[in-house]
This record gives sequence, C-alpha cells and structure tokens, in this order.
Amino acid sequence: MTKPKSSAARTRSRSSAARRQKSRWPWALLVVAVLLAALGWFYRAPILGYTGAGSTYSAHVACSCRYIGGRSLEDCKKDRLAGMELVSLSEDEEAKSIRARYPLLPPAVATYRKGYGCVMERWED
Repeated sequence: MTKPKSSAARTRSRSSAARRQKSRWPWALLVVAVLLAALGWFYRAPILGYTGAGSTYSAHVACSCRYIGGRSLEDCKKDRLAGMELVSLSEDEEAKSIRARYPLLPPAVATYRKGYGCVMERWED
C-alpha cells in the first residue's frame, strides 16, 4: 500500500506542474507567431494585389466624387463600399489629387486633369 501524500507534498507537486504549464505558453505563442508569419509570406502576393486594387479603386472613386461631382471629401467617404473601412483618404487641393492607402502599404494617387477626368499616377517603388 502506498502512503498518502501530505498536504505540503501535494502543494509542491501542484506548483511544479503549474510551473511546467506556464513554461509552455511562450513556446505556444512562438509557434503561433511563426505560423502567422509563414502564412503572411505565402499569401503576400494576393494580399498586396487585393490591397493595391482596393486603394486604387478608392482613390479613383473619391477623386471622381470630389472633383467631378463637386462634393466634399468627407461626403465622398460615406460612399465607400463595405470592406474599405481600412483605406484612409487624404486630399491635396492644390494638385487636385486624392491619396488612398492601407496602413503600412504604399498609397495610390488619383489626380484630376481637365479634359481627362481622374487619372491614376504611377506607383512609386
């Protein structure tokens, strides 16, 4: 027959088990971070393509709304499609251009040109 453990021995064994469980959390977080980074790297081309198309579309629509439609930029922001909430729009009134960008990604610029409407500027690398 085994001898029953004292309360101090049970507490010690629980605390060592708790310490072992806590030491797994940093490794689990590291594994999750590595998996997310690998997925981001694998899907980088589609992500950049979709965000580039979204920012270009937003810049062109906002430019047309602002300079052809004659509305304010704040009023034009209300017309954005669902899913475009992350796109930030800014205006350069002197150049008559609208800059649209997703956070941490290059912007798309649409400029109003008389006789041509809103044209997209070349991407700067």
